[in-house]
Amino acid sequence: MTGPALIVVGGGPVGLACAIEARLCGLEVVVVEPRTGPIDKACGEGLMPGALAALHRIGVDPAGRTLGGIAYVDGPARVEHRFADRPGRGVRRTTLHAALAARADELGAERVATRVTALEQHGDRVSLTLSDGSAIEAPWVIAADGLHSTVRRLLGLERRAQVESRRRFGVRRHYALAPWTDLVEVHWSSLAEAYVTPVSDEMVGVAVLGSRPLDQDGAIAALPELAARLEGASPVSDLRGAGPLLQRSRARAAGRVLLAGDASGYVDALTGEGMRVGFAQARAAVAAIRDGDTARYERAWRETTRDFRMLTSGLVMAARSPFRPRIVPAAVARPQLFGSIVERLSR
Repeated sequence: MTGPALIVVGGGPVGLACAIEARLCGLEVVVVEPRTGPIDKACGEGLMPGALAALHRIGVDPAGRTLGGIAYVDGPARVEHRFADRPGRGVRRTTLHAALAARADELGAERVATRVTALEQHGDRVSLTLSDGSAIEAPWVIAADGLHSTVRRLLGLERRAQVESRRRFGVRRHYALAPWTDLVEVHWSSLAEAYVTPVSDEMVGVAVLGSRPLDQDGAIAALPELAARLEGASPVSDLRGAGPLLQRSRARAAGRVLLAGDASGYVDALTGEGMRVGFAQARAAVAAIRDGDTARYERAWRETTRDFRMLTSGLVMAARSPFRPRIVPAAVARPQLFGSIVERLSR
């Protein structure tokens, strides 16, 4: 198979956003993704206002429930910030994926159900060997194939893994329960955080982040207020996990291959703006390809991820330190500072 101007490896939300951006620029694109149907992932499922605006710009408007802001909760301590300009939206990951896939199909992006097993670059072409033994080539490749990116490994761009004792993971499950607030609530315990996201009028998603072994039921039991809210609510999805969350890359481009989304590097899900950052990277990657300037993408990647990397890294460090019990009380004492951080991350 030959012919496209761009191959996108990975058909999750960021990969599909790359394909949509490419088609909007008039580029022929093929998406290589072995999974078919809506793809699920353990995540908080809260789209920040900036992420929702990015989706609207490319013609995607997934169904969900309006999110008014963020709340941090630690026992009786609670601080809230409501988004200043526009709301976000709680959206099931499968719903988000289906909406992006429909838009990509509408614009004529081709999708191939297979996986990449090898990669070679020859001058102005990139050749990918696929799991069915065939090959496909194009002038450009964007790898958006997730935390454990095959393409990042094939390019030799992986950095040393974090020591086991410092790795963080996530698990998520949905409950049949009418949301009690229009905020994403982040409940803090001594060992884990639980993100509660309204995703419909009859359902909330609960994502727990922490070190292994990560027991969702145990983590919820350690949060009496949340446990009381969920008492008697029936789980309506299987428990799904992800991690380790920290992934680092040596660079975001090698030759004519660019990394986007989690494949390009990820700090932690603690501040919840992964989709906003990923959609910005998709736009920047396609713009760099259009202009034939991969150095531009490296600069854009650093710019779009700067706040995410700095603020999330700082919060993760605090969460691992003796200061952890003071995080929410400190936010309660400085609500304006808490609000400014939320606003900065949500744009």
